[in-house]
Amino acid sequence: MKLSEIKTILATAEAVNFRAENGETVPEHFHVTEVGIITKDFIDCGGKVRHEKVANFQLWDADDYEHRLKAGKLLNIISLSEKVLGMEDLEIEVEYQLATIGKYDLGFDGTNFLLIAKQTACLAKEACGVEEAPKKGMINLAGAANSCTPGGGCC
Repeated sequence: MKLSEIKTILATAEAVNFRAENGETVPEHFHVTEVGIITKDFIDCGGKVRHEKVANFQLWDADDYEHRLKAGKLLNIISLSEKVLGMEDLEIEVEYQLATIGKYDLGFDGTNFLLIAKQTACLAKEACGVEEAPKKGMINLAGAANSCTPGGGCC
């Protein structure tokens, strides 16, 4: 999800709720402790120089159980970040601690913002010899129910 998308959602949202893919909800008294830009310059395993930039939100829950972040307040935080940091319409990455600090992509199901687990991947499969496993051909078994024999390749 990009900043422009969350701003559109927040403009009409009644509440700001986050939920992880495993169904666990971020407690209602969470804080957004950081909104920033994270840049990453690196070389992949194929030797290609890469540059990534994301908007980063850090969520944290404390012991102030009466705290509730309103949609308008989060919109104000985002607006200030855009103004002060020169933040572009970037993809959002969320940091939140479940068992350990994790980085998540952000989605929305119509009610809740979703913390979507990020996955690692090889970015240069062709350069480092990683290929997808070949797909095996399908055998049409229609009408072969009575003709299957050991070693015949139909089962």
